[in-house]
Formats: sequence, C-alpha cells, structure tokens
Amino acid sequence: MRRRDFVLGALGAGLASAGAFDGLVRNDTAARAAFSRGGIPYGAAVRTDLLDAEFDYRDAIVDHCQLVVGEGGLKWFDLRPSQEQFVFDQPDRLIDFADRHGMQMRGHTLAWYGAMPDWTKSISSAAEAERELVHHVTTVVGRYRGRIQSWDVVNEAIAETPIRGAVIRDSIWQERLGARYIEIALRTAADVDPSAQLVVNDYNIENPTSQCRDRRKAMLDLLRSLRDRDVPLHGVGIQGHLPGDMEIDKEGLSRFVEELKGMQLEVLVTELDVIDDKLPASEYERDQIVAQRAGDFLAAIGEAVRPGAILTWGITDRYTWVPMWFKRSDGKPNRPLPLDAGCRPKALMKVIDDFTRAAE
Repeated sequence: MRRRDFVLGALGAGLASAGAFDGLVRNDTAARAAFSRGGIPYGAAVRTDLLDAEFDYRDAIVDHCQLVVGEGGLKWFDLRPSQEQFVFDQPDRLIDFADRHGMQMRGHTLAWYGAMPDWTKSISSAAEAERELVHHVTTVVGRYRGRIQSWDVVNEAIAETPIRGAVIRDSIWQERLGARYIEIALRTAADVDPSAQLVVNDYNIENPTSQCRDRRKAMLDLLRSLRDRDVPLHGVGIQGHLPGDMEIDKEGLSRFVEELKGMQLEVLVTELDVIDDKLPASEYERDQIVAQRAGDFLAAIGEAVRPGAILTWGITDRYTWVPMWFKRSDGKPNRPLPLDAGCRPKALMKVIDDFTRAAE
C-alpha cells in the first residue's frame, strides 16, 4: 500500500451520500464525561483552515474529539518555507482551538522523509544535517513545551520493504546521518521538553503479508536498539491505514503489541481509516466492512494492551486523502472515515465509540 509523498492537507473528496448509521450521536458533554471516567481518548486529524469556514466540520470535531492533530502545519514543508524562517500560524491556531474546547493537541511530525521543502536538498554534510535537525526540533518543541504533550518525533522510519542492510527508509536524514538521526531527534526532543511523550510512528504492519511481517520485525529491532542505548522513547504510533479488502493479521498484530508492552512502550493508534476502493459499491455493505476491519484491528491491539489514544486521519468523508491514491473505479466517493460527507456518524463511529468506552 502506498500513500506516500502526501505532502499537504488534501483538498476535499467532495460528494458523498447519506450514512448508513445515523443512530449514534456523541455530543460534547457525553464525550468529555466518558473521557473523564477513564475511556480511551478519541481524536482526529484536522484541517485548520476549515475550522472557521465550515461550521458543521468544526462542530463535528468539538462534539466527538478529545484530541486533535494537524493534517499539516507542523510538517517541514508547511513550517519551514526557507532555511531561516519558521511559520507557526497553523499549529498556533489549532492549539488555541484545542485549548478553547478542552482538548489536547498531538504534534506531527518532527523528522520524516516526506513533506520536505526544496531548500533541504542543499544539506550536504552530516554536520549540517545534524545542526538543522537539532535546530528544528529545539525550536518547534520549545515553542509548544508543556502544551503539546505527545509528539510523533520520527515518522515512517522503516523502509517500505525492509531487506538486510536496508531497513531504514531513505531520506535526507538517513543519507547524511544514517539511522543515528532517529536517536538525535529523540534525545533533542527529550532535552527540550522532558515531560513530553515521545513516539515513533509507522504504518503497514497489520496485514497477513510478508511485507507486514518484515516491517514488524524491523520496527521491533529498531526499538530494541534504541532501548539498549537508553534513547528516550515512550510510545509507538500504529497508523492504521487499513486496506478494506484485506483481513487483519490478528495474531501477528497482537504479538507485536505484546512485544511493545514488554518494552514498556505505550501504543497509540494515530491515523486510522479504511481504504475502500476495492469494496462493494453499496454504501451500506461498504460501511459494514469498513467497520469490521477497524473493529478487528482495534480488538487485536486491545487483546494485548489498552491503547493510549485512538485517532483517525480526518473525521468526515468530505475531507480525506484516500481518493488521491485510491480513487474508486466506479466513480463513487470513498467512505473511509467515521462520519459521512454530511458529518453524520456511520458504523465506523460506533465501533470506535464502543471500543473507547469499553475501557472506562
């Protein structure tokens, strides 16, 4: 599965028809009450520019979420238009929104191979790469010290198809610093904000394929190496971009999560959605399969550990990255998210709601 090189917040997917599951309404008061009783916090990736422009979108975030994360804004491409400049307008607006509505904001992301501005191509040495990475992490984490409590410090470090001698994904950081860049980013973030939760975030580990098995092994090897060297790390983000036409490797995923638990690492689901391009045209049938896939995924994780958070990559089918890479051949709109294009709850929202409240 490739969704990579997705740089900016995608433009909206546009049209969609009514949801198949309108019975679940989770209002702001109920959501906050569930969270305060010990339920797993739920959140979504947000397009900050829509919060003031589309009231139903804003209200959906307020009504359903205890956490938010920016789809963009903290990626290098958005934040660093030039080597000398930092532009914090998007994350500043989002964290202010979160504060006003009693939410927390996650930080995404400090070191990634993607969404890099053109000027970084001129980084020519290990010393320069380390200097830029440390400067970036120090500046960004320092700005939100004490306000952003959880960071995806390193995003998608594992190679698409790991092979011996090539386990870490190629990037400007890997090319100039090798795998050491991961340690540099984590240690710098810990120095700047010792109270922050530091997370390594990755995807494509949950299906019964050799690629997913290899990626799970590569991730565990990386985490053990970091642990052996006392590199500060507190959690692992499992993104959860689930191919709708593929079963979840429940046993393999549960074993993987058990290994994380054994390393005393918290597990977070950070970017959940279900890619539905190969699912049936019937919206009702499609929505049920989407919900089943997500339910199997969450249950496999829950068999081993109580995740610290569940976030979807977007909240409404109106705005999703999925059709950029997985547009349906029948022309029907994709339906990968908990709410339909009209911000009405679907079967996926009930699965998430039941799972998060079961931990109360």
